Amino acid sequence: MAGTNPRQARIAALIQRVVATSLERDIHDPRLEGVTVTEVRVTGDLQIARIYWTQFADPGDERGSRRRAAKALEQAKGRLRSRVGHKAGLRLTPDIEFIFDELPGQAREIDDVLVLARQRDEQLRNSREGKSFAGEADPYRHDDEEEDAAAETDEAADTNAETDAAGDADAQAPDHDAKADEADDGDESDISEAGE
Repeated sequence: MAGTNPRQARIAALIQRVVATSLERDIHDPRLEGVTVTEVRVTGDLQIARIYWTQFADPGDERGSRRRAAKALEQAKGRLRSRVGHKAGLRLTPDIEFIFDELPGQAREIDDVLVLARQRDEQLRNSREGKSFAGEADPYRHDDEEEDAAAETDEAADTNAETDAAGDADAQAPDHDAKADEADDGDESDISEAGE
């Protein structure tokens, strides 16, 4: 609203009330239909009051009605300033400046964008009905699954170790037999040589 000065804020609120009431009850100008005072800011020296206003008009004729309302406010500025001076009881009545407030128009545009986003979300939600994910419903590992996987890995490792140990024993056994066979062959050859 106004600055941090309490007197400034109090005078700004008073000016807003007086101007809004005067526009509604005392000034009968059809160009000011739908005009709303949104905020009043008063300078620190209380010399200038900036009155922010907006107008709700037909969507096709917003700019034209805004220009007509601005012209009507400029024409009514003297009467509004005298009413402010009379009601406020100030030694110096601040000069009045009317500034069109763009914020409500921007808020309407944002609302339109949000409505469009909601519609697109609804369309997306409708297109997803009855469909499932390409992978599993829950692609993440959980602690209990990790423990089960670790236990299976340990069991598989134990089984492989037993299989490898048995295979090594079988592989070593023929080597002993082959050495024994060689030794036997060598003994036979010695015997045959001795027998001759």
